[in-house]
Amino acid sequence: MIDKTLASVADAVADTEDGATVAVAGFGAAGSPVELLHALIEQGAKKLTVINNNAGNGKVGLASLIASGRVAKMICSFPRSAGSVVFPDLYRAGKIDLEVVPQGTLAERLRAAGAGIPAFYTPTSVGTPLADGKETRDFDGKTYVMEPWLRADIALIKADVADTHGNLIYNMTARNFAPIMCMAATTTIVQAREIVDPGSINPETVVTPGIFVDRVIHVPNPEHEDDLLRAARSYP
Repeated sequence: MIDKTLASVADAVADTEDGATVAVAGFGAAGSPVELLHALIEQGAKKLTVINNNAGNGKVGLASLIASGRVAKMICSFPRSAGSVVFPDLYRAGKIDLEVVPQGTLAERLRAAGAGIPAFYTPTSVGTPLADGKETRDFDGKTYVMEPWLRADIALIKADVADTHGNLIYNMTARNFAPIMCMAATTTIVQAREIVDPGSINPETVVTPGIFVDRVIHVPNPEHEDDLLRAARSYP
């Protein structure tokens, strides 16, 4: 099997194209691939569409990517949170587009993409502006809205342990959207705190199989977004 490890986060994101759709794992700070996001800023790709649970916090990680002017559109569930200081101002100024998706629908749209299901029906958003212009259908006397799958060109993922074949284990809640984003993306890029030899991970504990992973980079001491926010850090 193929050794999927690369030397650096810069190498891993080097071929990201302008206009790409990038799925970024993380639920707030938990599982945010800070090093990959900062490498993407240095790489320079622009006009990106980013899929994430929120729209970044402080001035690091995803927020710093947005602040750099590289993101044309956010697809997320929580565009404004206690720590968001970049996205709201840009949105009010008309400098970034937004698609709000209920969190469960966001997860299911990603899962559907990974499973090859082009669309599904959900009662969530019925009777709200989020359903405007979307197809509806009644099942057993109840109205449902059709939602399309949500595919990505690239997924940026933070794992706790990976082997060189790309099998992944996550650190507790840092798992969040990562497994379905791996499945929904054409190219999955993973930063891992520890990389081990094939066979070192008990197959019963593997969360994301290596078939869904394309590149693995060793980041032994990853930055945690919460620590950066407490220290009032910014990037660059």
